[in-house]
Amino acid sequence: MSRTPLIAGNWKMYKTGPQAVTAATVLVKLCTGISNPEIMIAPNFIALQQVAQIFAGSPIKTGAQNLYFENQGAFTGEVSADMIKEAGAEYVIIGHSERRQIFGETDESIRKKIKSAVLSGLKPILCIGETEGQRDEEKTFQVLDKQVSDGLKGFGPDELVDLVLAYEPVWAIGTGKTANESQVDEVHRYLRSLLGKLFSQEFADQKRILYGGSVKPENAYSLMGIEDVDGALVGGASLDADKFINIIKYNESII
Repeated sequence: MSRTPLIAGNWKMYKTGPQAVTAATVLVKLCTGISNPEIMIAPNFIALQQVAQIFAGSPIKTGAQNLYFENQGAFTGEVSADMIKEAGAEYVIIGHSERRQIFGETDESIRKKIKSAVLSGLKPILCIGETEGQRDEEKTFQVLDKQVSDGLKGFGPDELVDLVLAYEPVWAIGTGKTANESQVDEVHRYLRSLLGKLFSQEFADQKRILYGGSVKPENAYSLMGIEDVDGALVGGASLDADKFINIIKYNESII
């Protein structure tokens, strides 16, 4: 089944408002005329609305890096799904390994965030992945099974039409390490099979599964050539417009 690849850039806690505006403006020029793959950038909350306005009418979609699962209330410092949607976001990254590792997010809180995103009409990108220790202990599939099953517990397939999975081995994020092609292929095939068991094979075949973990122009072509890899969640390389456009144009990348 044909699935339109998604190349998503996560700017994390980088770029002030003016810097984000400049970078977004450059990207719009570089991405003019591109219809495949789909492109998304997730700036910080402060820059979200400005960046979304710059991307309007271009091939680039806007996403948020996180959200809180309550719609409103006395939750100092948090941002709701409706606020994100109002600012111009179409996607939202949920359960990124840094949120899990640094801020203690659990599969339960992530499930609630997905629910909030779905109810607000945002497209959730659910991040999953194992640590180096868990891989060394051969617990990769056990960890992924729990993260996916618990994160999507209670949802019907109709609620998850826009769901995207992003496999990001924690040991490969910002380290320069990249899972080899065999490892990526094995995990992505497992995840598609898992979605088939949880919902249906038709559902699984429709879902995009991204790879994230030190994706660079140099490895984009080989990673995107793996059958069950439907794009990438890019961190550091998305901050540099020239590097990011070369990932977007991975068919032209030099191996």
